Amino acid sequence: MSKILVVDDEADLETLIKQKFRKQIRGGEYEFYFAENGRVALEKLVVEPEIDIVMSDINMPEMDGLTLLTKLTESNPLIKSVIVSAYGDMENIRTAMNRGAFDFITKPINFEDLTLTMEKTLKHAKQVKETLKAIKENNILKMYVDENVLNFMGNKEFESTIMSNDTIEATVMFIDICGFTAISETATPDTVVSMLNSYFDEMVKEIMEQEGYIDKFIGDAIMAVFKGDYHLDRAIDAALAICHKVEKLPAIGVDLQFKPKVSIGLKSGEMISGNIGSQSLKRLDYTVIGDTVNTAARLQDAARENQIIICETCYEKVKESFHCEKVGVINLKNKVHPLTIYEVKE
Repeated sequence: MSKILVVDDEADLETLIKQKFRKQIRGGEYEFYFAENGRVALEKLVVEPEIDIVMSDINMPEMDGLTLLTKLTESNPLIKSVIVSAYGDMENIRTAMNRGAFDFITKPINFEDLTLTMEKTLKHAKQVKETLKAIKENNILKMYVDENVLNFMGNKEFESTIMSNDTIEATVMFIDICGFTAISETATPDTVVSMLNSYFDEMVKEIMEQEGYIDKFIGDAIMAVFKGDYHLDRAIDAALAICHKVEKLPAIGVDLQFKPKVSIGLKSGEMISGNIGSQSLKRLDYTVIGDTVNTAARLQDAARENQIIICETCYEKVKESFHCEKVGVINLKNKVHPLTIYEVKE
């Protein structure tokens, strides 16, 4: 519905407009508001900030139309104005345009011309609002998406690339904040979110430092993926850095005094990379799935506070680069054979 404010000290104009546009009013296309001068019009705009356009006379008591135009430009720059006046001389037209009027109609009113002018002005006003909305959404997007990703999204090959599904060799890392669930049950929502975001922010920095990327945040856990050369080594470097950084973080909360600790599981190997989700809901995540991912999650479950757990196949790949200690043999869900696990020390 389009909202239109008519500003005129002629009382008959309100009746005339309601008669001429009765079908559009009944149909919910237009909603009209009326004010007898510029001062009352500004008061109406405070109460009804969603008004799209203003149609105003020039000669009115208390505040004339030209003064109103100046006030609108200062306080409501998105609202488009149309001057409807018997003063159709060029001087008044130029003054109105210079003060921000979108168009000018002379009295006596030709309602066919008025209708066309209203439609044109409403279309322009909505285009401006949609453009500003898109800019805001784009700025919000920039807060959450890396600039390189945004540039890539503008590339012609984006759609075909983002929809492709591949089998890749990579390392998946799951990081869980130990004991945080208990905190979330007792602390206020603002405290929980603030704490969690601050912890995540520190962890993400270390993951990005090793050229990993965040696949998703899962409650109080992070799933990260490392691809490319030495992806397992870089993932372990990130895991060690996260443990060191978290260990140094101060306790948070006056009453809670919660000291964060993490448990980490890593697994390297083949996995399927693709756009997973529901096209009907238009919610798709470009993510990785497969046995490697599931095993990494199970290894994180097996890890204790400040432990980084890997399987034997990963240990064999990195034993010359990192100091690891054998933890033992564990049974994992949906695994036929038990798994030998190691803790990465340094």
